[in-house]
Amino acid sequence: MNKKITQNNQKIYYSTVLAVIVFMLLGLFAGNPRFHHLGPGYFTHGVLVLLLSICLLIYPLYKSHFLRVMIIVVASTYFYTLFFLYPNTGSNLIFLCLIPAISILFYDKNLFHLSLLLNTISIICLFSYVAIGDRGDLYPYISEDLIGNIINFLGSQAILYFIFYLSYERLKKQKLYYEQIKQSERLKTTGQLAAAMAHEIRNPLTVVKGFLQLYEKENTNNETSKRHYSLMINELSTAEQVISQYLSIAKPDKDTETELVNVKSVLQSVTDLLNAYGLLQDNKIVLSKVEDCYIAANTIELKQLLINIIKNAMEASKVGDSVVVTSEYKKGWVEIKVTDCGQGMSKEEVDSLGTPFYSLKSRGTGLGMMICFNIAAKYKGTIHFDSVKGQGTTVTIRFPATNAELDK
Repeated sequence: MNKKITQNNQKIYYSTVLAVIVFMLLGLFAGNPRFHHLGPGYFTHGVLVLLLSICLLIYPLYKSHFLRVMIIVVASTYFYTLFFLYPNTGSNLIFLCLIPAISILFYDKNLFHLSLLLNTISIICLFSYVAIGDRGDLYPYISEDLIGNIINFLGSQAILYFIFYLSYERLKKQKLYYEQIKQSERLKTTGQLAAAMAHEIRNPLTVVKGFLQLYEKENTNNETSKRHYSLMINELSTAEQVISQYLSIAKPDKDTETELVNVKSVLQSVTDLLNAYGLLQDNKIVLSKVEDCYIAANTIELKQLLINIIKNAMEASKVGDSVVVTSEYKKGWVEIKVTDCGQGMSKEEVDSLGTPFYSLKSRGTGLGMMICFNIAAKYKGTIHFDSVKGQGTTVTIRFPATNAELDK
């Protein structure tokens, strides 16, 4: 289905681009006063048509930020060149006003602001050239009402900004809504699986584990037999732990009592707990710039989230590497960062985190990360991953600060 939508979008894109190229070619050859008197201006016009056509045609293949900037720059140069080459064509001024509209198509906030700023500066320079350079003979539609043209230009830029703002905010809401739907479907699927199988499996496991513990204590067993019993009991405990994770997702406790939690104190407790675990691979947890921050949450659940995240960072790290943990107050939020120098993740791997049964560990179930996302969402927090393959990962956990924190 997604593939079909993508193909349809590409057809619409290329159809539109071909129509734009046809119109540019008509402007170059049909009724062009410079066509019969070839010169540098006409060749510049032709080169810009060629460059802009190439950029538009290859964009779906290389959707990079650099190519987007190139399209904006070449398109701006093209329209300003038309303005100076064909001064008698008053409609060129309209195209200059609409240049920032090109960046709206990319839904890139920074690119739109840059385009709007550069176009405003360029128009100011252009109007100054017409007024101060006494070019009213070439551009009478500007010089005869310079103030009116300036007001019209500013009004057009304000309208474009308004259109971009509404479109951008709507797209963000749709993206958030889509992510919520995906997360809801994940929870629904996993919850159904958990409810169907957890109790059926847990009961026989408990019985088997009880008998094994009984047999382990018998004096008739030799050391080898006891080790075997101990190994089987440990594996059953692991299975019980996985089932408990299923149940915590299937029946989340939404009525857990919240309290004022000192993040610094919780991080210190978690660090003390996991430092012993890190000794196996000579990994250390470094608490750097940990401020006294407070959030409204459940201490046990917050510890569960942090243990999962920090433990994952330690397991992703190489022998001898350190995991750096920071916490600070930022504009109404408490921000906790966990940084490792491990193998990192690709964008596809990051997007799949929290999906049931998806794990980068050989024996992982993917449920631990899903529980982390659930805990964060429960207390109106977020978890964000910044990762580069081969360069490590930074996990940013954000929770709303409490009123006491905001009053500081």
